[in-house]
Amino acid sequence: MDLADDVLILESIGRPERFAPLFDRHAAAVHRYLARRIGAAADDLLAETFLVAFRRRASYQPRHVEVRPWLFGIATNVLRRHVRQEERRYRALARATAQETRLHVDDPPEERLDAQALRAKLAAALAALKPADRDVLLLLAWAQLSYVEIAATLDIPVGTVRSRLNRARNLTRAALGLPQEEL
Repeated sequence: MDLADDVLILESIGRPERFAPLFDRHAAAVHRYLARRIGAAADDLLAETFLVAFRRRASYQPRHVEVRPWLFGIATNVLRRHVRQEERRYRALARATAQETRLHVDDPPEERLDAQALRAKLAAALAALKPADRDVLLLLAWAQLSYVEIAATLDIPVGTVRSRLNRARNLTRAALGLPQEEL
């Protein structure tokens, strides 16, 4: 029988090995989120995220947030410490004009060029966002958290999530030259 996440955390206080199933359950999702945000450094940030979670397990409050958003919150805070590297990555991606596209080689050249240009614009738009707005947008898009989970992850009200997401979407739409309803 699989124990609930919050039970495992409580048990791990006295028996540290009980924390391992939490890593097994959630590491892949947290790693995907980190990898999309920071690239190759995701492995190190994942390790740091779970180290912080392990060290803070005694202060975990199941009444306030479930384990998954709690872990994403820790990952986001770890990532913030590395935000300069992330911003440099987005700026470099925005400047890159000769990178490969993810479209199939049989696609018409004009479609490949359009996708490449859009990717560069998107990277530039993400780099230009305030870190708090970028966090909300990417937790929604890449970690697929709900508004409530994002609020719990970042320890902000749901209304703040909505306003930051609205601002991030509007700025991204403008940077991509899209009308309001297309993003």
